[in-house]
Amino acid sequence: MKKIKVFIDGSEGTTGLRINERFAERDDIEVMHIDPEKRKDADERKKFIDSSDYTFLCLPDAAAIEACNLAENPDTVIIDASTAHRTDPGWAYGLPELSTQFYEKIRTSKRIAVPGCYASGFVMMAYPLVEKGILGTDYPFTIPALSGYSGAGKKAIAAYESEDKTKDLFAPRQYALSQMHKHLPEMKKIVGLDYEPVFEPVVDDYYCGMIVNLPIHTRLMKKKMGPEELRDVLAAHYDKQPFIRVCEYGCESSTNGFLAANSMAGVDYANILVTGNEDRIIVSAMFDNLGKGASGAAVECLNISMGIDPTTGLVL
Repeated sequence: MKKIKVFIDGSEGTTGLRINERFAERDDIEVMHIDPEKRKDADERKKFIDSSDYTFLCLPDAAAIEACNLAENPDTVIIDASTAHRTDPGWAYGLPELSTQFYEKIRTSKRIAVPGCYASGFVMMAYPLVEKGILGTDYPFTIPALSGYSGAGKKAIAAYESEDKTKDLFAPRQYALSQMHKHLPEMKKIVGLDYEPVFEPVVDDYYCGMIVNLPIHTRLMKKKMGPEELRDVLAAHYDKQPFIRVCEYGCESSTNGFLAANSMAGVDYANILVTGNEDRIIVSAMFDNLGKGASGAAVECLNISMGIDPTTGLVL
């Protein structure tokens, strides 16, 4: 069997390392390794990109754009984990569970943008509710969210894991206070909103896993319903989807009414829970920010593009 040649541009970053891990047991993938001393050499990167079947970009935005400009082989599929192309209409948005159209664009496209981790949680909850007319495109969304520090970059990881870390790193820390977080444009565009949400991300002193919340005032719904009925709508939308699972209503009782943001660490699927009452509902998406929020989602998109079982090599 001919192996698929894969190049990971930015393989030393957290996302790149996790993608490599998911290929470790696969006999259908040949990972191409660039000389570490030449990993920033444009000519060498171009050679690897153009000789690969698939190139993953695990890079800052500017470097990802540069890599795309280097590529000349029309057959190379580029899967970009940066923010650079998530709202570009020429790129497939890598959340195939949203609809058949999203899945088919991933399957047939040469350019695939992996969603942001926070954006993945918000979009998987909000998209079906807006698409079905339950919430309006002008709904005043607010998104409280909590994530481990592994998604904050190498410098932040080093700070959190340092023996000399400062006392503020032991506490949850809210950030993006100017409401200019890089995930906001894709949240608005993919869901089809009139306005960007209010976004309240918090990073905490644990490695990985996240919870993204979608609070809903039922009096503002276009089609008013209670939490159990809303849960059933989401369950029907994601029926038989291995990577997005809608939990049974009331399942939080098994954890004494607590939701731990690190409970999905190490797996590549997301759980959606619906809680609340007839007046106020909270929809929660729980997943690994390095799994369904990054590397796992990237490999899922690769599998779909290859035309194989999307779950191949992933942890479910």
